[in-house]
This record gives sequence, C-alpha cells and structure tokens, in this order.
Amino acid sequence: MKKILIVLLLLMMVTGVFAGCKSTSPTSDTTSDKFHIGIVTGTVTQSEDGYRGGEALAEEYGKVADGGMIEAITYPDNFQAEQETTISSIVGLADDPLMKAIVVGESVPGTAEAFKQVRAKRSDILLFAGKPHEDPNVIAPVSDVVANFDQLTNAYINVWAAKQMGAKTFVFISFPRHMSLELISRAWAITQAAGKDLGIATYYESASDPLSDVGVPGAQQYILEQVPTWIQKYGTDTAFYTTNLALQEPLLKQIMKYGGMSVGILSPTLGYPGAFGIDLSAEKGNWPAILKKVEDTVVAQGGSGRFNAWAFSMDYVTVAGLGEYAKRCIEGTAKVGNEADMLSAFEKYSPGAEWNCTLYTDVGTGDKVANYFQLYQDTYVFGKGFMGATKEKMPEKYLTIK
Repeated sequence: MKKILIVLLLLMMVTGVFAGCKSTSPTSDTTSDKFHIGIVTGTVTQSEDGYRGGEALAEEYGKVADGGMIEAITYPDNFQAEQETTISSIVGLADDPLMKAIVVGESVPGTAEAFKQVRAKRSDILLFAGKPHEDPNVIAPVSDVVANFDQLTNAYINVWAAKQMGAKTFVFISFPRHMSLELISRAWAITQAAGKDLGIATYYESASDPLSDVGVPGAQQYILEQVPTWIQKYGTDTAFYTTNLALQEPLLKQIMKYGGMSVGILSPTLGYPGAFGIDLSAEKGNWPAILKKVEDTVVAQGGSGRFNAWAFSMDYVTVAGLGEYAKRCIEGTAKVGNEADMLSAFEKYSPGAEWNCTLYTDVGTGDKVANYFQLYQDTYVFGKGFMGATKEKMPEKYLTIK
C-alpha cells in the first residue's frame, strides 16, 4: 500500500508540473491569430450611411483601441482637394503590424495611389475598394476586390422602373466632373438607349457641382430654382435622376411640391429625411423601421407610387459587407474574389433584400474584369412595394455602348 501511495503521489506531482507548464505557456489563445481590419469612410456629415456601416462593424467586433479588431478612420469632407491627406491616412493603416485588410467604403480620388503605396510596404494586406470614384482600369489592378453599385445595369433599371411607375419622360441630371467619369458617362449613354427601346424620351440637364465655388448650398439652391421650370418644360409624367447625393434633397422636395417622379436613390436615408423633415434618430441602424417611417411620410404627403429607393443603404451595406467579407477571407472561411462569398457577407447586413451581381465588362476589349463586382438591389416604390427589379435583365448590347 505504501508503494502504491508513493506512485500515486508521484503521478500527481508530474501531472501538476505539466498542468503548470500548460497554464503558463504562451499559446493556444487567440493572440497568435489576432488581426486588425482598417475601415475608411467619409465623415458622419458627408456620408452618414457609410460611417454607420463602420460603426456596426466596430460594435460587433470591437475597436482596436479597446483590444478589438476594427480601426475606423475617415477621409476629409473636401476629398477632391485633399487627396494627399486621404492617401497618407490610408497608407498609415499599414504601419500596424496586425493590419490584415483595408476596406475603403467609398473609394474617393487618391485611393488607387494609396493602395499602390500600401502594396509596396505590405503585400500581405488585403485591399478592398467600395464604390470607386476612379475608373475601373485605375482601381482594379491595385485592389484585391472592387465592389461598386452597378451603374450600368442601374441606368437601364432606372428607365425600366420609371416606365413601370408611369413616366413618359426621363431627365438625367449631372455636371462635367461626374460626366468625365467613365461609368457615369456610360450610364447616360445606356439611359438614352434604354429610353429608345422602352419608349421613354430622355433628356440631360446640367447642374452646379457641389465641389465647385458655389459649394453644396449653391448647388442645392440651383436645383430648387430649376425643378419648377423643368417640370413645366417636360410635364409631371417625368422621372428625375441625379448622379449626386447632395442634389437629391432639393430635388425630392421640389418633385413632391410641383409633380414628377424620383428614381434611382440607393437608400431611404439619402435625401428623404431632409426633404420631408423625417427624424430617424430613434430608428438608427434599424433599416426596416427606417424604410417604413420614410414610406409613411412620403405616402402621407401624396407621393405614393412616385418615389423609389433601395430598402437598405448601398453605402452602409458596402462598408459593413466588405468588412465582414475581409474578416472571413482572413479567417479562411471565404475566398478572395468569390462572388457567392461576397454576396453572403452583403446579405448579412440586408436581410430580405435581393441582390444581383455581375462582373465589370471593359468597354474597349469586351473582357470581364475578374475582381470588379457590380451590384444592384431590388427597387422599392413607396406605397407600392418591391418592383422585382433584380429579375429584370439588361440586354447585353448595352455593355458595349459608350
């Protein structure tokens, strides 16, 4: 018995030693697998939906400053004139040794150059570009994934939706800076072609650029003054679309007052709250509740069937979806450049909404760009519901129009 007790005591001592070694060993905890993701958006004043997308990720996965995963920064409001600041801010994220992905929610001018510089410093960092302002042949080669709203299909869908809503005329509102961008100029060309095929007259009207000397107030005032004239010129059976977010609020306000229709807005929070005095502070982040409140207001003011939007903000879903997609790619549960994996991440932040995705087609060569994804969401008409726009296919011939 004494021998047995001695053996048992020895075994307990050995087990205790190994247990002690295991408890003090630096290992198997999550520190060796820890990584950070940089999220770059506009400010809350200039791009609230995108900013909120970054907030959603930070709330879910924690801020780097608090030991979490997300490092969220913003680019300047006047990004056009402050490209160097944008570039240095993005490149600065690569100084963090745990940084494994950088997501730019709206890839303003300077993003491509920033990505080049990050690549030179850190080839291990994934670079995801959302809603790029720079042309595809500039941003795609320096990015792992580009996700843009499908401006080309959207141009066709806008005309199709306008016809379903009863429009006989379609007015496309923009300005030279935007029209110099390849995708926007092609969107206008497709709008004209779709108008001919679908039997809707299309017209172009030039507006003031919010980034010009007149600023946002001057550009908005111009719209307030011109819409009554345009509606008198084209009639109330006219659908209006603008390429600029800042112009949407005055456009919506005047359409409600003087007649006409509005199409192509990529979120119920863009333009509608300001135009119709809708307070969405209590609904922040609750997209079904946001949609219902905006719809109720629009319908109450007599706008049923005359205004549409996406049910979930493209800016919000792009930021949150690309951030989630980057996380899954780093963890190995998703593949970089896989369409289904990316859409799965987007759908996490837009439950119930249908999406379509296509690869960008180079207008010069006809080749598809493997890492440039174009997405569009079903269209929701206030007072009527979803239109089933994702089931409507744009004719292939429009992809070669320029």
